[in-house]
Amino acid sequence: MSIAAAKQSSKTGWIAGLMLAVLFVFSLCVGVGDMPIIRLFSDGRVLELLLVSRLPRTLAAILTGAGLAIAGLIMQTLARNRYVEPATAGTAQSAELGILLVTLLLPSASLLFKSLAASAAALLGTTLFLMTAHRLPPTQPFLVPLFGLVYGGVIGAAVTFVAWQADLLQYLSVWTNGDFSGVLRGRYELLWLGALMVVIAWIVADRLTIMALGRDASIGLGLDYARMLQLGLVIVSVISALSVVVVGMIPFVGLVVPNIVSRLMGDNIRGTLPFVAASGAILVLGCDILGRLIRHPYEIPVGTVMGCVGGLIFLWLLFRRPSHV
Repeated sequence: MSIAAAKQSSKTGWIAGLMLAVLFVFSLCVGVGDMPIIRLFSDGRVLELLLVSRLPRTLAAILTGAGLAIAGLIMQTLARNRYVEPATAGTAQSAELGILLVTLLLPSASLLFKSLAASAAALLGTTLFLMTAHRLPPTQPFLVPLFGLVYGGVIGAAVTFVAWQADLLQYLSVWTNGDFSGVLRGRYELLWLGALMVVIAWIVADRLTIMALGRDASIGLGLDYARMLQLGLVIVSVISALSVVVVGMIPFVGLVVPNIVSRLMGDNIRGTLPFVAASGAILVLGCDILGRLIRHPYEIPVGTVMGCVGGLIFLWLLFRRPSHV
């Protein structure tokens, strides 16, 4: 990395860190109940509101955003296509199917068991997607996201049908539209496992960069391609499943964030991964705050806000020529 590039990377890191810090403090102060900072340590109710609701919600938004952005980056690396993400390639829908089946068969199962079942279903669904995607003609890259949309739509339709048959459609909506309003202390801690997956992704970032060159080139450079493919699938599946189980599906994060960072900073995953995680956290936390402010004191779910904001960003990416090659 040149000295100029290093300075630019450091400057971008400081800006991202400052934005995240400002949003973090702002998120703690925004909500239905008043939480004056000056009374934080003199009023027990204010401190309880912070520790039970505001802080867990803010941390959940940061963990979910960072995790989904990294999952999208790895998904695009595995599929070798920039227009796929877990929410549009059947991963999130498979996780929903796993949760639904556990709810029907083992209604008293714990949240951890549902997360494991969702991760296993997401792993199976993502594996089937990649097996098919790798058989599509590489000269037509738009076939992969189109297949992902159809594949995810079919699984989503099956989930809706099963939920309708079991009279669980209202219950299903909890997982299909992300919402942080129900996040409290004791109901979001599983998301820290997603943070662990992000750390593992950072450890193997150089190998993921080599994987982006393709199977033959990766094997030629001495990489155990099959083992890395399995590890990438596990990371994507676990992060996606945990997000669906705890807060519901949030679209576009894994699609737009890696593309924006790639256009600004290139494709070295080791160098861009922290910025992808920070940008995902900023985007999701910002959309959650926006959802709390638009119709205050009522809330709009972050999945709805992200669907609008992410769609606009995606259109901007499609029509704007990349400045970085």
